[in-house]
Amino acid sequence: MSVRPYRDILRRKSRQIRVGSVLVGGDAPISVQTMTNTLTQDVAATVAQIKAAEAAGADIVRVSCPDEESTAGLKEIVKQVTVPIVADIHFHYKRGIEAAEAGAACLRINPGNIGSADRVREVVKAAKDHGCSMRIGVNAGSLERDLLEKYGEPCPEAMVESALDHMKILQDHDFHEFKISVKASDPFLAVAAYQGLADACDYPLHLGITEAGGLRTGTVKSSIGLGSLLWAGIGDTIRVSLSADPVEEVKVGFDILKSLNLRHRGVNLISCPSCARQNFDVIKTVEALEKRIAHITTPMSVSIIGCVVNGPGEARETDIGFTGGGNDTHMVYMAGQQHHRLKNQDIVEHMAELIEKKAAEIEAAKAAEKAKQSAAAE
Repeated sequence: MSVRPYRDILRRKSRQIRVGSVLVGGDAPISVQTMTNTLTQDVAATVAQIKAAEAAGADIVRVSCPDEESTAGLKEIVKQVTVPIVADIHFHYKRGIEAAEAGAACLRINPGNIGSADRVREVVKAAKDHGCSMRIGVNAGSLERDLLEKYGEPCPEAMVESALDHMKILQDHDFHEFKISVKASDPFLAVAAYQGLADACDYPLHLGITEAGGLRTGTVKSSIGLGSLLWAGIGDTIRVSLSADPVEEVKVGFDILKSLNLRHRGVNLISCPSCARQNFDVIKTVEALEKRIAHITTPMSVSIIGCVVNGPGEARETDIGFTGGGNDTHMVYMAGQQHHRLKNQDIVEHMAELIEKKAAEIEAAKAAEKAKQSAAAE
């Protein structure tokens, strides 16, 4: 337990698998995924989208492989990117084999959709031969007919049963390098299904609220569903499903993890909603500052508060703080202490330069510590 136990999240103990260079489950950091929406056979467009997602922080990227042209494109794509690629396979078992041979780090499949036991065996063999893991992807919108007849509708019990049935198929082939998802567009259904699955097995779980909606509504819905599960310690990798640019999915994913203190990437910007007490335009300042410091990946906290009611208190808890004051004279805090006043200057550029300087200091300290540890190990 920490000195602030109310902040502690006790993660579910799961076994660990590998998706290329990324560990998923166990004590590995919760990874953030997204999916391309380009045609996979369009290698240039898909590579560009993958690299943009990776620059935003994506740990893993998934691509669709519905046909032979796509798996042929996949072979060229994996040569041009460094982030692990998951191949999305639905019905044709040969696409799974081709994707494994093409260099996919993971295959997203439903073993029950692949066909006969012999075909499943062939896909499993290809995965083993090429070091692929798998994801069993159960979706409330495509549950098996017999389960719908048994339960009457998509429900948590039906989704968990589907996942366990698919899980047994892989286990029967002595394959255990897989993670599982039980997604639904209804957060209540998804959360209950994941809770049931978390109790029923120890495999790593891929979280998602599928078909969540556009950027704003999808972010809210995903934050409620994924946040509830992550807060309860459930989840090993996440994908925020938005009708938006994949880069936005990555940003929202990291913001959810950052809010729960589960991952730290970039600046955690704390700002007030603004009110009549504000001594500068908080909304425009924060909007411009977020864009200006988007390139910063070093974890740190910054507070931007419009007046002295809450400003000094928030500044005490952040690496860099800014509080609005009267007569266009504002206070800048460093490490919680008053540092200098700012009067009639560009707030955004001034704060951005301080943040960049602080990031450089943090990275230099990390490098020095790493060098010290390396020297001690020799």
